[in-house]
Amino acid sequence: MTDIIEKNLLLVDDDNPFLTRLGRAMETRGFTVRLAGTVADGIAEVKKDAPNYAVVDLRLTDGNGLDVIEALHAKRPEARVVVLTGYGNIATAVTAVKLGAIDYLAKPADADAVYGALTGDTENRNALPDNPMSADRVRWEHIQRVFELCSRNVSETARRLNMHRRTLQRILAKRAPK
Repeated sequence: MTDIIEKNLLLVDDDNPFLTRLGRAMETRGFTVRLAGTVADGIAEVKKDAPNYAVVDLRLTDGNGLDVIEALHAKRPEARVVVLTGYGNIATAVTAVKLGAIDYLAKPADADAVYGALTGDTENRNALPDNPMSADRVRWEHIQRVFELCSRNVSETARRLNMHRRTLQRILAKRAPK
């Protein structure tokens, strides 16, 4: 008798284009994919039929993706969950791992990195870069990302980053650090 492992995957993310692209990429890698755009939809999918694998974004429009992870592990403790987020920090990473996540990836993550994390395939994981970005460059990239997410509105970006508007304007006027 051959041991066939079902590769049911639940993707939970509120970024619809990203969700669709990642879903297609995971289907080409042999997964049966279900998509959810909110915490409520993710929990409903888990209650309907708990998948073996899940990729869950932390910040969703209607709440926190950790609720989906908690519901999944209550129903299927052996499920392999990868947390995917653009707003990573150590506290949420620790909480996600305590709830049963096996890995924590920062957006934008490519399909190979997600697949490697889900399956434990270290060959498909992204290698550590030879020249990692400096702390100044990481800070600058983060500020640029938030600025774009705020539709290039300086006042809104400054409010969200908890910094003075003029300080933000000076940072935005400078070139990117090396």
